[in-house]
Amino acid sequence: MNQSRPKVKKSRALGIALTPKAVKYFEARPYPPGEHGRGRKQSSDYKVRLLEKQRLRAQYDISERQMVRAYDRARKAEGKTGEALVVELERRLDALVLRSGMARTIYQARQMVVHGHIAVNDRKVDKPSFRVRPGDVVMVRERSREKHPFLVAREGGYAPDGETPRYLEVNLQALAFRLDRDPNRKEIPVICDEQLVVEYYAR
Repeated sequence: MNQSRPKVKKSRALGIALTPKAVKYFEARPYPPGEHGRGRKQSSDYKVRLLEKQRLRAQYDISERQMVRAYDRARKAEGKTGEALVVELERRLDALVLRSGMARTIYQARQMVVHGHIAVNDRKVDKPSFRVRPGDVVMVRERSREKHPFLVAREGGYAPDGETPRYLEVNLQALAFRLDRDPNRKEIPVICDEQLVVEYYAR
């Protein structure tokens, strides 16, 4: 799913910084890329909803198909569909590896999972879309612990700027974390008006 389009350009097109590197470029050029980036854009309701959906997808780096599946599950959940959708995406293994401070970006978190460095409840899991349940313990496998990215993670090199989300119990020294409970939408550090995403899919 990791498209080749440069992350900085993609960040500017969507109006959100997708990587730490994109943050400083974004501050310098807070408008979409291309020669018409600064021009006034006409915006329809459809376009606004589409952009919001693309922004949410990009923050989790998932395909349209994965997004539709998550939306279908969220629709069947109790409560607001939009909030349930973001919680559904946040429970992905790669997303939680990122939130825990074990990875710097969602792209790096996905790579760590795909390459078999991560175990859930002592079993290797190499699917980034694996849905972590409350009580699950996620850790870096013994054979991967001396690899450079994990040495950096252990020293807090990838730790989020804010505090670690409250739904996670993290021990970076042990390269492990536990999902204590389902996240609440307001705790999830994702920039999105999820109601617009629901309207996009419900049209």
